[in-house]
Amino acid sequence: MRVALLSDIHGNSVALDAVLADLRHDPVDRVVCLGDAIQGGPQPVEVVAHLRALACPVVLGNADAWLLSGVETGAEGIPPERLRVMHDIRAWSLAQLSPDDQAFIAQFQPTVEVPLPHQRTLLCYHGSPHSYDDVILPTIADAELKRLLEPHEHIIYTGGHTHVQFLRHMHRTFHINPGSIGLAYRHDQPEDRFKTDPWAEYAILTVDDARIAVEFRRVPFDVQALIAIYASSGRPHSEQAIAQYQP
Repeated sequence: MRVALLSDIHGNSVALDAVLADLRHDPVDRVVCLGDAIQGGPQPVEVVAHLRALACPVVLGNADAWLLSGVETGAEGIPPERLRVMHDIRAWSLAQLSPDDQAFIAQFQPTVEVPLPHQRTLLCYHGSPHSYDDVILPTIADAELKRLLEPHEHIIYTGGHTHVQFLRHMHRTFHINPGSIGLAYRHDQPEDRFKTDPWAEYAILTVDDARIAVEFRRVPFDVQALIAIYASSGRPHSEQAIAQYQP
């Protein structure tokens, strides 16, 4: 059984199109989206349409919850200017989405379980099974990881949120982060010179009886097409997003 793990699309259908084209050449049995699918980029409507067509389970991410509620739960002390930008983009995104689109997003679930062969289960979440705001990075302490995931050897764990592709072993099982489709970036860069990467990240989990494999993929997408869509979309503060893709 092969499961494609998609996460953090953030309203970037150009990047999602590249991933779906990749999957058409190499089909999988199941697709699951780990949240933060709609909010942020210039194509919220197109991403909703793709997810509807995929008919795949979708986890509720913090950005999805923010889009619906306007309540920021994951960080304290956000600078007022940044918060204003977030509200402007949220208002624009909501204006693009129909009531049916918004109802579709409201159906996203905090966690999703996918049955796997060999009596295993894939447990899907955004930050952790407890909260979409929890942060799991490659450097997380063992004790904190154990507290957040409570690992069981017959469960494989997968979540997004941090936009970092990695696998973290936990005794007889592991946590997978497939990275970000719509907003891949390196964490080791100064905030005042922040740049995004010109590719979409995802992963494929293969479980064949006792054999397990994880493949991380980076798929290039048409950055100039995305920039043109930002420029013509009317999305507030698009110039800031465009600058992140330029040298």
